Amino acid sequence: MDDRKYAGTAYNLELAGLIGPLRPKLHRYCARMMGSAIEGEDVLQEALMKAVEAFTASMPLTNPEGWLFRIAHNTALDFLRRRRRIRAYEAAAEVETPAGLSPDVERRIAAAASLRTFMQLPTRERSCVILMDVLGHSLREIHAVTQMSVPAIKAHLHRGRNRLRGFADSPVEKSAPVLSPQERERLSFYVEHFNARDFDVLRDRLADEVKAELVGQVVMQGRAEVSNYFGNYATEPRWHLRIGTFEGEAAVLVFDDRAAAASMPAYVVLLRWEGDRLVEIKDFRYARYIVDNADILACAE
Repeated sequence: MDDRKYAGTAYNLELAGLIGPLRPKLHRYCARMMGSAIEGEDVLQEALMKAVEAFTASMPLTNPEGWLFRIAHNTALDFLRRRRRIRAYEAAAEVETPAGLSPDVERRIAAAASLRTFMQLPTRERSCVILMDVLGHSLREIHAVTQMSVPAIKAHLHRGRNRLRGFADSPVEKSAPVLSPQERERLSFYVEHFNARDFDVLRDRLADEVKAELVGQVVMQGRAEVSNYFGNYATEPRWHLRIGTFEGEAAVLVFDDRAAAASMPAYVVLLRWEGDRLVEIKDFRYARYIVDNADILACAE
């Protein structure tokens, strides 16, 4: 969603001002609920669309962050149900939490957990652990987002934390990324010409109905508009591309040459091809939170 697209009125300017600073935090929640940074962004964009549709000039917002998290929470559950990743909500257990580790230790365990690790938790446990141990919400705030009772939240926190500790004791090794010959050829073509700033060659590969999205900023449609996308990079030689994988999918990894020996990309760009034509570019330059805790691996070139 283009956050600026809805700034045509005073109240939409107000909403845009609320969304901007909260967007990375909302994405952290959505990504961990979905077990995927990419799917988390899809959930976030739908949630923000719902927020725009629901927001009115006369709407009193005493807790805008809680309101946006509630929408994001419900949207994530809708996505999970549609994709049959959950059968049904578990019955909330109305019990108090037994003694466990200190809150600081619990937060460190949760913060270190990967997106895929969170997907191993049942939905309610996952939601409670993310909201408290990753995002720092209080029990009262979690209740406002999830509508679960405080005793139930405590019970889900206890069970979810126990599971995460078990997962932390058995870390999963990351395997080397494997790209098909076609994926490697396409990525290599794009990366080599981009790094050489030979953008005319890349423009020649654009499909007539190509789409380019600078996530959270603007969407461009058609060859004429998307051709301008490369012009912005032509004036900034500091960006250097490498081929790699992002959550197991072929991806372009973008590094800043000013950051010496950076081991992680600043952000990623996802490409979609049909034959030898580039039909979609999804650039996360302005949504760099996408790389937080995602599985990103560079491939040998």
